[in-house]
Parts: sequence; structure tokens; C-alpha cells
Amino acid sequence: MAGQPKPRAEGAPVGRRAVLGMLGAGAAGLAAAPYLQRGWEGLLGAASQVDATGLTGLLPNPGGFRYYSVVGSVPHKDETNYALTVGGLVTKPKTYTLADLRAMPQTRVVHDVLCTDGWRVDKTPFDGVKLADILDASEVRSPGAAVRFTCFDGAYTESLTLEQARRSDILVALNMQDKPITHEHGGPVRLYVAPMYFYKSAKWLSGISVTDKVVPGFWEERGYAIDGWLDDADRHGEAA
Repeated sequence: MAGQPKPRAEGAPVGRRAVLGMLGAGAAGLAAAPYLQRGWEGLLGAASQVDATGLTGLLPNPGGFRYYSVVGSVPHKDETNYALTVGGLVTKPKTYTLADLRAMPQTRVVHDVLCTDGWRVDKTPFDGVKLADILDASEVRSPGAAVRFTCFDGAYTESLTLEQARRSDILVALNMQDKPITHEHGGPVRLYVAPMYFYKSAKWLSGISVTDKVVPGFWEERGYAIDGWLDDADRHGEAA
């Protein structure tokens, strides 16, 4: 009717402004999420370096990974001071710098990462040198039957049989998730054993030694399985 006031039109613009504001906040949140995640991961990683209790490994992390060290602190290594020694029952002992490892043929392995604590990160890409290539270059000699790994944290160790070590999905890894492996993740070089639980993938790798038998690693000495196969692993996977 002509005498009635017209409806106010302010409702629609206010609604649009609210929606646009929410969309803007959401977009800003999405844009900031990677930075916030990296910041939180960095904080967890730094805290783990001074936390011998492992309690920081219980804190939530959007990236999926947890951080744990068996010692109170771990020295940082980079291009200037990193070295990987290969020895034991080999004809040609070798020492590799980080540049040496980067110059070698690289292999990519994409596999789920599972920890005995229950967390997992699906379809994680790792890139690096096949452990088999490093063993071949040093020429394993009799009675070599296993490989022992040591780490520059001064405490952690791991082992594989020689047959396991020659699998094509076992890497001396330099990259994880398409980026150089950070110190917190065990860089600059770590072992990656795709078909086994993540405790087999020793962080801060510094030594590879061929032995005549399997030497139980740090966690095996504390009750973990020596062969930490994942439930769905192909235990007879093709050798490299």
C-alpha cells in the first residue's frame, strides 16, 4: 500500500559484508596455516632437543610427525661438517660428504610412515641414495651378513640384515616431502626403511658398518622387534 514505509535495504549489504568478512578471514587462515604449522613444528622440534623424557612427542602436530630424541641435545650438521663413514666388512671403506651424496643418483620412495606410538603420515615422499648403491661401492666382503647404523647424536643405533639393506626401498635419505631433511627430522641425512616401523629409520645418520651378524639397535635392546616389519609389508621385496 502507498502509505506503508518501504522495507529497509540495509540487511542485504550487511549480510554480504559479514559473508565477505568470514571468507576473507577463512582465506587468511588458509594462507597462514602453512606458516603456523611450520612454526609449531619448529617449536616442537626445538623443545624435543632438550627433552630427554620424550613428553614433547605426545603433543599434537598438524603435520602428523612427532619429535623424539634419546639424548638431551643433538649437534647440528650441514655442508661444512657432515660426514657419512662406511666401513666394517668392506673392501673399500669410504667417507661421503653431503655434496658427495647429493651428486649420486637419487631414488624416490613414497610410502606411509608409521610409528609404534600409533601416529602415521600417509604417502610421504623421501628422496636419496639407495643404501644398496653405497654398499656396492664399498664392496661387501665375507663374512658380511648385516649392516649396523650409528648416528651423530652419539647414542642411537639400528641394524638390518644385508638382504634387507639391499632392498630398493631402503634409502640414505636427503629429502623428505620434497624439501631437505631438517635437523628436527633427523637431517641432513637419515636412514629411511620404508617397509618397517619408523624407529628403524635412524635419524642423524653418520655411520654404516657391515657386520657378520645383526647387532640389535637402541630400541631392540629395550624390547622392540629386531625386524620391525609393517603389517602389510612385502617382506620379500625386490633387491636393488
